Amino acid sequence: MDNKVKVNENVRSAGTAVRAGFVTALTALTLLVASPSALALYRDDGDDPGTGLSVAETLGLYVVAPIALFAIITALVMVGDKSSRPSGQIGGRQEPNQG
Repeated sequence: MDNKVKVNENVRSAGTAVRAGFVTALTALTLLVASPSALALYRDDGDDPGTGLSVAETLGLYVVAPIALFAIITALVMVGDKSSRPSGQIGGRQEPNQG
């Protein structure tokens, strides 16, 4: 009797997963069909795409700039964090002795 209950629960979760996958696929398909200009298969009148980015510009924009921004924000947080409390304190409390 206990095995039948387990099987029924597994069948229900499988059905839920299939339903969720179907809804996700249907939503993606609807969005693709509704936006043909995003596929860029043909040019429209008035399109002026401009020149593309070089490899160095692409790497600088999408790799170097985010890493540099992350490093700058991290450094500012660390400097602000160290200057606001005396040494030996963590989060406004005195750090317990470790020895």
